[in-house]
Amino acid sequence: MTEVPEHLRKKAAEARAKAEAAKAGGGDAPAEELTAEQQEAASKIPAHLLERSKAAKAKSGGEEAGGAVATAPTAAAPAAAAGGPVLTGPGGNTQRLLTVVKSGSIQDTKAVPQDKVHTWPHLLVVEFAAALFITAFTLIFSIFVNAPLLELANFNETPNPSKAPWYFLGLQELLTMFHPMVAGVTIPGIGLFVLILAPYIDRNPSTKPEDRKFAISLMTMHLMFWSVLVMIGSFFRGPGFNFVFPWEAGLFFEL
Repeated sequence: MTEVPEHLRKKAAEARAKAEAAKAGGGDAPAEELTAEQQEAASKIPAHLLERSKAAKAKSGGEEAGGAVATAPTAAAPAAAAGGPVLTGPGGNTQRLLTVVKSGSIQDTKAVPQDKVHTWPHLLVVEFAAALFITAFTLIFSIFVNAPLLELANFNETPNPSKAPWYFLGLQELLTMFHPMVAGVTIPGIGLFVLILAPYIDRNPSTKPEDRKFAISLMTMHLMFWSVLVMIGSFFRGPGFNFVFPWEAGLFFEL
């Protein structure tokens, strides 16, 4: 229970004495006939606070004297009702929010594994090893294969066979099999269009080869198709761009 401060009790007593004096001097109704609302307005202290303070003092005085003092609950019940509603849970027990909500649903302390590696040293070591291998291969290849600079081109004499650079030999090989419109526009255009649509057809986000069978198969067919055409145009085409065997007629290919 809450005890009323002493200064509020003094003000209430003074206000009550003034009200009784005013009634006695005016000849009106005596002070005992004042209603509870008028006494509460005159004292400026709610009645339930005064009743609660009296009950607390009576209880504390009885405990100090060692006697069992029984207080009437009739004044405490209205006082508790007038003080405001008391929120209780099942069985009359009060509950707090933090005792209801589980901490596991607020904080997630589980570590999520990530399929990632650092650039150094995992990636850069592999790239550095690949660069060393390509450099060594180029050096050894240049020692055993002669690649001199040719003389200036003579526009009055066309070399036979006249071959395009190696990266265009696949397209030149197609020109020997199909019409120029088909070999130069239709087939390369279809190939490029299929490669453009590949990311939209195969939408699998996995990076594992066993999960990307469609994409790997499509790229393998594209590389094999173009590689075979380049090798045929480089090593199996002789004078007049006729089909020859390099081990019989020689090699008609210059770097």
